[in-house]
Amino acid sequence: MDATIAIDVRYYRLSEPLQPYFTALYGFAFDCPPDRAIEDHLHPEWSQMRFFKGAPPHACIGPGPLREQWPFVASGPTSRSIRFALRAGKVWGLGLKPAGWARFAKGPAQAIADQTVDGSTHPAFTLFAPIQRMVEQEDTDLDSMAVRINDYLMAQADRPPENRLISDCHEALSDPEIASVSQLGERLGLGARSLERLCGQHFGFPPKLLLRRQRFLRSLAEFMLNSRRSWSEALDGQYHDQAQFVRDFRAFMGMTPSEYAEMPHPILDRIIAQRMADQGAAPQTDLPTLLRYTARPPQAD
Repeated sequence: MDATIAIDVRYYRLSEPLQPYFTALYGFAFDCPPDRAIEDHLHPEWSQMRFFKGAPPHACIGPGPLREQWPFVASGPTSRSIRFALRAGKVWGLGLKPAGWARFAKGPAQAIADQTVDGSTHPAFTLFAPIQRMVEQEDTDLDSMAVRINDYLMAQADRPPENRLISDCHEALSDPEIASVSQLGERLGLGARSLERLCGQHFGFPPKLLLRRQRFLRSLAEFMLNSRRSWSEALDGQYHDQAQFVRDFRAFMGMTPSEYAEMPHPILDRIIAQRMADQGAAPQTDLPTLLRYTARPPQAD
């Protein structure tokens, strides 16, 4: 990585009562010259919230120019790559799993799928706006802020339970043995229309697209977490051939697998294992719970 750019990445698992609803919490501190930016591409993911102290990011979901975002930038579930550029500052990232969307967000997830919005004003994310104020007003280290964010979320946890079908559907989507919409519906005991409504409301997309996305993410995780594998060796068992995978790669990432592999990934390389675990595409990492102690990956050179 460019010696003029420094990235400190730390990640934390929230307290146990929050874990069914949120992904791991990420804290990033960036330092780079004023005329430089750190760019990367993220794979499709569940709804995400990012809280910035410093210059807001520039980002784009899918093809198109990078556009300036907001200090609290939120997104619905995505089926396209997120391209972004960051300048010096701090950012906190936290994802809403489908069960978390049902319990803590407002409105259908499909209404903002593949979109970024101003989280400080969008009604879906009203509950999380105070986190942005904490990040902007507090001049504290990453570990201390992680505890504050965790404490705030714990204070909101006494809410009506979500429909158990949501977590059952999430688990089924992550099962490589579930290869079709009919199998998914059979596992959940739902007819086609009920399954469509459930997925659109809380997962953001129709079940067929969700299964394709999960199949793709398992293959991407296998390749990126085992650098000695070729793309053909990393293919999920649900793919008929490499050509089918390449079509999916273009659809989800907007480029070929080779183009993606040749690009630098200064941020994603630091967090890929946990991010793929958050998406149900790889095993959970051995990350301790925040309130016991924190885990710190090695500092960037």
